[in-house]
Amino acid sequence: MTTTDPNSGTACDWTVSGMDCGSCATKIKDAVTRLPGVSGVEIGIMTERLRLTLDETQTDRDKVEKVVKSLGYGIAPRAAGAKKDFVMPAMSDAPADGHDHDHDRNDAAAAARDDSGHGSPGHVHDDPADRGKRWYQTRKGKLVIFTAILLGVAWIIELLAPQVGKWAFVAACLIGVAPVAKRAFAALRLGQPFTIESLMAVAAIGALFIDAAEEAALVVFLFAVGEVLEGVAAGKARDGIRALADLVPKTALLLVNGTTQEVPASSLAVGQMVLVRPGDRIPADGEIAEGTSGVDDSPVTGESVPVTKGPGDPVFAGSINTEAALRVTVTKAAEDNTIARIIRLVEEAEVARAPTERFIDRFSRWYMPAIVTVAALVVLVPPLAFGQPWDTWIYRGLALLLIGCPCALVISVPASIASALSTGARRGMLMKGGAVIEAAANVSRVAFDKTGTLTHGRPVVTDVVAFGATTEAELLAVAAGVETGSSHPLAVAILTKADEAGIEALPSRDAKALLGKGVIATVGDASAWVTSPRYALENGGIDQSDLQLATAFEEDGKTAVAVFREKTPLGLIAMRDEPRQDAAEAIRQLTEMGVTSVILTGDNPRTAAAIAGGLGMEFRADMMPEDKLTAIREMGEQVGVMMIGDGINDAPALKQASIGVAMGSGTDVALETADAAILRDRVTDIPAQIRLARTAMGNICQNITIALGLKAVFLVTSVLGITGLWIAIMADTGATVLVTLNALRLLRFDPEREA
Repeated sequence: MTTTDPNSGTACDWTVSGMDCGSCATKIKDAVTRLPGVSGVEIGIMTERLRLTLDETQTDRDKVEKVVKSLGYGIAPRAAGAKKDFVMPAMSDAPADGHDHDHDRNDAAAAARDDSGHGSPGHVHDDPADRGKRWYQTRKGKLVIFTAILLGVAWIIELLAPQVGKWAFVAACLIGVAPVAKRAFAALRLGQPFTIESLMAVAAIGALFIDAAEEAALVVFLFAVGEVLEGVAAGKARDGIRALADLVPKTALLLVNGTTQEVPASSLAVGQMVLVRPGDRIPADGEIAEGTSGVDDSPVTGESVPVTKGPGDPVFAGSINTEAALRVTVTKAAEDNTIARIIRLVEEAEVARAPTERFIDRFSRWYMPAIVTVAALVVLVPPLAFGQPWDTWIYRGLALLLIGCPCALVISVPASIASALSTGARRGMLMKGGAVIEAAANVSRVAFDKTGTLTHGRPVVTDVVAFGATTEAELLAVAAGVETGSSHPLAVAILTKADEAGIEALPSRDAKALLGKGVIATVGDASAWVTSPRYALENGGIDQSDLQLATAFEEDGKTAVAVFREKTPLGLIAMRDEPRQDAAEAIRQLTEMGVTSVILTGDNPRTAAAIAGGLGMEFRADMMPEDKLTAIREMGEQVGVMMIGDGINDAPALKQASIGVAMGSGTDVALETADAAILRDRVTDIPAQIRLARTAMGNICQNITIALGLKAVFLVTSVLGITGLWIAIMADTGATVLVTLNALRLLRFDPEREA
């Protein structure tokens, strides 16, 4: 897929099959970055994506594809239809039933087959056509079987004819290492001398020269086995993300003139109506037009209990209709539904690398050359300086070369990040990349907006007090006129109260928000205000005795607003917004995790105190948006701060915080403006998100320890002659498999369970 940016060239997007480890991504990135006219290269290992900006007057797309193929990978453009299929081709081609439902897959597979070297023995990479097959049915598996046969034949020949046994092992080694050497040479021509292929080729051929043919052939075989294990582990890591695509049904029952037609779900357009039978998954984001049924949102938000929904209620693509038939009006196109946006977020999040990952990437770039230098010194210094035998130290130097590949180290971070992102997405907890996960893990203070976050955001009118000759009906008519058209929770409460009382709002125009204070509009022929009591007092809207009444309401945990015309008080309206049921539990969990909580609200101090007191929190009240921004900045100078808000009014504070989290069931703002989002509107998901981030960072530390620890141990044992070539290659591929499997444990982690 390509899009044109007139300022910087063409934005190109490919699916690259076969990136099983971090060094694969580094190799591809370094190779294409060297091409003239290429910039902004981004690689996602788990999502198998290559994105870059290309000046096609200097380099065309075919050249980029040729370079990637020369390194032994499959590559195919990501077609525009990928969005309609809800995911990129690489993520949607392995449905749970094992059948191929993805039209782009054949293109990727064809691209892989076009690469003459891609199926040969050596560092063969994952082929999309292999997905869903058992390991021995894949091209990698067949490679292992082939090299095992070569090795077995060589051993048989040695038993039957010892005098030619050595040459059988030489033949087995050369046949197995030839394609590896070919790709090593291709990488060398692209300016990459230090690749696993080059180290493998040098080690195997070097072993032949020191008469270690049997071990050289064994190393080639173990290398192939390690590649299979890496591919299986990487595939399992991708499965967690790929499974998101299977949530949306492939087809839908479209209602046309009273009849149903089965059509591809990806073809549904906004405004069309679909029939969703009991037990079916909902094929698109929409709104129920007819019917009432229990809807299981757990595939989308992780909410385990089905919710009864009826006409006018929103539903998500991928949710399950559990009870009765529903007619649903489509409100979002396939590429914009909740699942598609979640998948895009997970995909894009991989590019937002954590600081730890960036450090590891820089470290790995000098690690391999350093190992090669050490290996050269091991080969040269003892024989030249101390008269030691050349064969012994060449062998030990070759073993060191096999330890030089940083695959395990480079994959240690992205594998854990991808698993954590997938685990969070399945539970309605979205985080935009490794940088956000690392920031969340370091949070020690959480700031909450009050309305719609700690409370339901649906206040109801509890008291209507009219002043003087004004009646309650007149008071509500004026207030409703001022608030007409507003979606603010307090405005909705007033409009709902007027509607329930059968009172029609007075005609109004020119409504204007008074930031942090209220609203003014022309109602009838004169201005009218609905504002905070303090603002009303300052502008002649109420007197001191009226303020005392408003204060009494606020001390009861209610929010009071004053309604007045020019210097003419009309009355007070009090509303209450109850805390969410799980708010107190969430604050308790945060406290036990060593995280302090504070409410930042524009509401008055008495109402804020009533809410905060019941939850055991600190609070700051009467805060304008700029006040919240200042407060977050001050707290952020001391500790890591997470800000929780609705993603609109609190946008400045959300951006200022170490990590901004938006509440809201899949709203565009929640998914696109904040660093993270909580789809289930459950406050307990905040400590769960921090718990997941901390566990992910712990997993990363474990992976780095495993990768570096194994390398260090076998580096020493190789120099001392305790371990040889075959142990060295097992240490390399074994470490990669271990860190990947360790990262996969995060897929089973339950962040809602307290430690």
